[in-house]
Amino acid sequence: MRQLILPIIQIVLSILLVISILFQQRGTGLGATFGGENTVFRTKRGIEKGLFYASIGLSILFFITAILNVFLA
Repeated sequence: MRQLILPIIQIVLSILLVISILFQQRGTGLGATFGGENTVFRTKRGIEKGLFYASIGLSILFFITAILNVFLA
């Protein structure tokens, strides 16, 4: 039973991690590479900050479950 639960948790974490990364606001992209835009420093606020911290937390949890999957399998 434990061998079935850990991969399912890992799949759910990976899907949530991909979603949290895709919902983050895009940067300047390749436009700044060729001198297209001026970059301005700004801080993350609100939902953007929450998504940033959520993606960090989900990546840490995904890494822990991957290590556990190796050692417990």
